Amino acid sequence: MRSTKAILTTHVGSLPRPADLRTLLVARENGEPIDETRCRELVTAAVREVVERQVRTGIDIVSDGEMSKFAYSLYAKERLNGLSGTAGPRRRSRDVEDFPTFARRAPGWSVTACDGPVSVKTTKPLEADIRNFTAAVEAAKPAGTFITAASPGVIASFISNRYYPSHESYLRALGEAMRPEYEAIAAAGFGLQIDCPDLASGRNNTYRDDSEDEWHQRQALAIDVLNEATANIPPERLRLHLCWGNFEGPHHRDIPLDDVFPAAMRSRASAVSFEGANPRHEHEWAFFSRFKLPDDKVIIPGMIDSTTNFIEHPELVAQRIERYAGVVGRERVIAGVDCGFATLATSDIIDPDIAWAKLAALVEGAAIASERLFH
Repeated sequence: MRSTKAILTTHVGSLPRPADLRTLLVARENGEPIDETRCRELVTAAVREVVERQVRTGIDIVSDGEMSKFAYSLYAKERLNGLSGTAGPRRRSRDVEDFPTFARRAPGWSVTACDGPVSVKTTKPLEADIRNFTAAVEAAKPAGTFITAASPGVIASFISNRYYPSHESYLRALGEAMRPEYEAIAAAGFGLQIDCPDLASGRNNTYRDDSEDEWHQRQALAIDVLNEATANIPPERLRLHLCWGNFEGPHHRDIPLDDVFPAAMRSRASAVSFEGANPRHEHEWAFFSRFKLPDDKVIIPGMIDSTTNFIEHPELVAQRIERYAGVVGRERVIAGVDCGFATLATSDIIDPDIAWAKLAALVEGAAIASERLFH
C-alpha cells in the first residue's frame, strides 16, 4: 500500500496480550500443562478485540497482535519438527557485555537447538491464526492487514544448529519448512510480514565472531533463502522487518543502517520496516539522502520508540514523517513503530495502556503530517 492521499499508519505486529492469556502462554512455554480449550477461546477473543481496538485507534494496516504466540520467533518450535533440543544459555549482545552492572540486571536466555531434520509438524496453529484474524477483520473492516512470520534467518539465530552439516543446509531446510506458512498467509488475502532481525541484531550477538566477509555472506544467504521461500508470493503482499534488538540497552555497538538496508533491498518484499525513532537510530533518516530507494519499494520507518514509556508528541511524529517524505517522497512513507510492543508474552517494559496511547500519538502525528504534505 502507498500513501496516495494521506500518510498511512501501521506497526510491527505484536501488541499487549490480555493478562489471563499471557499467563497461559508463559505456562505452556515453560512446559506446564494448561487448559488448551480455554487458551484457544482466549486467543479468539483477544484477536477480535485487538483488531477492533487498532481500527478504533486509527491504525490503517493492522495485525492480529501475535496473540497466539509466546514469541515472534520461538513459536516455530510448536509448528516444526526438529527444534526440540537444548543448547545452554544464549550469548549476550556485545553492547550489554560492555556494561557489567547493566548485564547483571538484563534477563538471560536459554537457547533451543535443532536436533533433527526440520519439517512441518502441524498446521493447526496457523489455521487457527488465519481463521481468527479473518473473522476479526470481517467485523472491524480495517484498510489493510498483515500477519507476521519468522524468517528462516531469525529462527536460525535463536535456535542453534546441532544437526545439519552447515549453517546453509540448516537455513535452507528452515526455508522449505516455513514456505507453507508464508504461502497460506498470503493466500488468505493478508499481507505477510517476514521478521528478519538477524540481518541487523545478529551481528551484535549470534554472529559477533564473523569476519566482515563472513557476515555479509551470511546476510546474502539469508535473503537468498527467504526469496526462495516466498517465490510464489507477489512482492506487493510482502513486507520485511529489520531491527537491532527490541530492548532498552546501550545499543552503541549496533551496526549502521548502511550495513543492513542494501542487503534488505535484495529481498522480494515491496516494503521494509525498520527502527527510526529511538536515540540510536533516529539520525539515520539521512541515509536515504544518499541511497536511491528502488522505484518499487516503500519504507516503514519507526516513528515511535517501542522500548520507552515516554509518549511521543504528535508534532514530533509529524516532523519525523516529514523528514523521510522529504528524501524518498510522501507516497513512499508509511508511519510505523520501531518494533513490537510485546515480542515475548513476558514483555512488560511498556505499560499496555501506554502502548495504545503511543499508537494514538502515531495516528495523530500522521494526520498532522498528512495535512502539511498532501493539502
